[in-house]
Amino acid sequence: MGKVTGFLEIDRQVHKYQPAADRIRHFREFTLPLSDSEVEKQAARCMDCGIPYCHGPTGCPIHNQIPDWNDLVYNGDWATAIRNLHSTNNFPEFTGRVCPAPCEEACTLNLEDVPVAIKTIEQALADKAYELGLVRPEPAERKTGKRVAIIGSGPAGMAAAQQLGRVGHDVHVYERESRPGGLMRFGIPDFKMEKHYIDRRVQQMHGEGVVFFCGVNVGVDKKVSELLAEYDAVLYCGGSEKPRAASIPGEELAGVHDAMPYLVQQNKRVAQEDIQSAAWPSQSIYASGQHVVVVGGGDTASDCIGTAFRQGAVRVTQLDIRPQPPEKENKLAVWPYWATKMRTSSSQAEGAEREFQVATLEFIGEDGQLTGVKCCEVDEKRLPIAGTEFVIRADLAFIAIGFAGPIAGGVTGELGEALKTRVDARRSTNVEANERDYRTSIDRLYAAGDVRRGQSLVVWAIREGRQAARAIDEALMGTSVLPR
Repeated sequence: MGKVTGFLEIDRQVHKYQPAADRIRHFREFTLPLSDSEVEKQAARCMDCGIPYCHGPTGCPIHNQIPDWNDLVYNGDWATAIRNLHSTNNFPEFTGRVCPAPCEEACTLNLEDVPVAIKTIEQALADKAYELGLVRPEPAERKTGKRVAIIGSGPAGMAAAQQLGRVGHDVHVYERESRPGGLMRFGIPDFKMEKHYIDRRVQQMHGEGVVFFCGVNVGVDKKVSELLAEYDAVLYCGGSEKPRAASIPGEELAGVHDAMPYLVQQNKRVAQEDIQSAAWPSQSIYASGQHVVVVGGGDTASDCIGTAFRQGAVRVTQLDIRPQPPEKENKLAVWPYWATKMRTSSSQAEGAEREFQVATLEFIGEDGQLTGVKCCEVDEKRLPIAGTEFVIRADLAFIAIGFAGPIAGGVTGELGEALKTRVDARRSTNVEANERDYRTSIDRLYAAGDVRRGQSLVVWAIREGRQAARAIDEALMGTSVLPR
């Protein structure tokens, strides 16, 4: 694949970023894309691996045929390359921006720490498709007469809707928020992915016959029982939005917030929408001139950091209870799987102070207002070490330690115990449905995405949406031409 000696002759190169001092002044994307010729050179580095782990179960969850489209890009056949990429991934412009790229971790060249720049190539390829006018509606040649309702318009719901619409079903998507996209629109900051990419896909799907009903909270504004009576199948693709309980003393103080309402508010500001909503009730939160502490070490915590800097925070400190990981992993022990090693996100690189192996003991304040966060060091079992307590000044604190399933009310509130759930290893309560047919305990109700899998990646949501669409199509028609 690619150029036979490309990996020997060409150095790895990925897109660059605007300097931190410049990018924190706005909420737009800040990547500086490579030229077409540079992208083609990077694609040339793809090796003719005996086993391409990049698109196997250890790499890409949706099995993108990475060596194939790398070869096509190297040879300048961008049109065929995008058809290949779209055959497995409905929204490569999303994954090319926000996926952490487990495919690169699984690349054979990562054994030498110089994997093929797969994510950079994917984003360039997806953007090139729009430039060449290759993203057009693909409506079905004939209608089946079957009707499918989808609850939630995140990546799982959008992927399922597009697949089902393209085989001729009438697809109606019900979204609680004001616009489609789910947490891709209202949870992921604009500086990581601008929302016009979602709008363009929604426009394409309109041309394919998919209808979106926004501002409809299923289970509250419209009952699930009504959908089951009106449609031949219903697919539940809600997100995992319930914040994991931190149980830290002082959480009730003004200035202490869960992460997601903060991120949703800022995305609504950028979109010039009302920052208040029934789903995310909270007073206005803004970090200008504030000392900010973020509790948690994942992507959501990183998004809070980048947002706080752009709002004008004076100082941002991130607290992570885990020990500081090694700078370099033991390749022979972990490759081709995702490795635990020191990683610095673009938001952290903007000036965050990071504290590792630190527990948050208490939020402290005066007159009901947060003034500091009491912390201590912990041992390898995450137990406090006596005498290591210290206090960090804080005007705002965000709790970003993960999510524990769908928020109360809505679908789960209406269906109650009739909808079977399970608790996973992360103590998240998810809807019970298998990965073969995605059926729930309720007849003709299916579930896919984070509400079934638990908090996960956009790429996993797309995979589950596509697979659930195949299962529904097969159940309705007896057979399906959709890929599994």
